[in-house]
Amino acid sequence: MNTPKRGLLVAGAAVAVVLSSGVAAQAATAAAAVPDYKAPKIFGTTFQKDPKHDFTKGIHSRHNGILRGWITHIRGGVAEYEPIRWKKGTETEGLFVGPPKGDVTAYASPIAKDVVFLSAYGCKSSMSGMTVDRNTGLGAKRCSRSVLIKRHGDQGHPSLITVYKGKIVKVQEIYTP
Repeated sequence: MNTPKRGLLVAGAAVAVVLSSGVAAQAATAAAAVPDYKAPKIFGTTFQKDPKHDFTKGIHSRHNGILRGWITHIRGGVAEYEPIRWKKGTETEGLFVGPPKGDVTAYASPIAKDVVFLSAYGCKSSMSGMTVDRNTGLGAKRCSRSVLIKRHGDQGHPSLITVYKGKIVKVQEIYTP
């Protein structure tokens, strides 16, 4: 191979390395770019408000932040979710409840491709083991997006749902025995 062609080949390879490392760095920066929002009380007894949200304009994404809620339905990578609150019990400690029937307090956001899903019950479909931070009662085992969609698409689990730029970027399950 003559020298000019070899030089072009080396230069092209160097550009490819720089571009691919730039993409990887950009992806890492995007994940780190999510602000550290203040989490609500895990067992809060009131529904969280989103004062800027207009529920008369149909179901759409919540504003940036963390919602104590559960996913009620997933279709085509878009999750519908609603706020929940802790209702103290008389015979048991209590349970999480959603808004009353007929209440339109619900949101819908796409689930980010790189969503962080922290499970309280492990990544297997049987949900056989506890994977909880014992200090907080929140899920600590990172599972895939597909596990999140399968588990939460069937039935809602109490979770802290983080929304950033209109997408769900983190779901952390709340352990409830």
